[in-house]
Amino acid sequence: DQETHSTQKHSHKNSKCCLLCGKQCKNATSLTEHMAMHTGEKPFSCVFCGKTFRQKAHINRHMIIHKGDKPFVCDVCGKTFNVKANLNVHMRIHTGEKLFGCDVCGKTFSIKGNLNAHMRIHKGEKHFGCDICGKTFILKGNLTTHMRIHTGEKHFGCDVCGKTFVSKGNLDAHIKIHTGEKQFSCDVCCKRFILKTDLRKHMRVHTGEKPFSCGLCGKTFSQKIHLKTHMITHKEEKPRPLEGFKLADSFYL
Repeated sequence: DQETHSTQKHSHKNSKCCLLCGKQCKNATSLTEHMAMHTGEKPFSCVFCGKTFRQKAHINRHMIIHKGDKPFVCDVCGKTFNVKANLNVHMRIHTGEKLFGCDVCGKTFSIKGNLNAHMRIHKGEKHFGCDICGKTFILKGNLTTHMRIHTGEKHFGCDVCGKTFVSKGNLDAHIKIHTGEKQFSCDVCCKRFILKTDLRKHMRVHTGEKPFSCGLCGKTFSQKIHLKTHMITHKEEKPRPLEGFKLADSFYL
């Protein structure tokens, strides 16, 4: 029995097999690193940022970020990456591969992070808030764009007329004015428009919707510009004389 026990102990000592999941490892070092997955231990620490890792290979890959090396190059556009995994994800832009699908609406994404951000639209989560006006946003990118309203930054300029915009979407919409492209069509009368907002305004002609109301007389309008024009009539109105009004005798004393 003692001999059998000694043999089992010796075999366990030299075994490269994980006793928890049965995985075979190349050597004792690999087995030790593998066991960290079960224990949650992260013995490898980055001296620059303090981030910890389970495996030495992971910290070696992480150190490239601090060194600034980008050895992985995209053969299509030439963009460089410090981690091969990031290059693999980037390549999906060129291949059109979209592995991550939304269970709610079916929309697909090339990056899992984009899917996670998209899911907030369905959940209604707005994690990103403006410190100046308190407005909240689902995506951090939307908050970044919004902040330019407060800072006055306009990074996107029109090459034709020089007009600048806070977002690329606004610039793209503006460019259509120069190109004359009218991609938005009315389903009722087939009239076409350059901007989607103009189509929305036009649809009120058919629906009869009048969302703009005068605070003085209650009259409603389908277009904001019509309300502004109407407000001028109130400014030009002169106070009516009070009929049958007589000043008290004490007023003249």
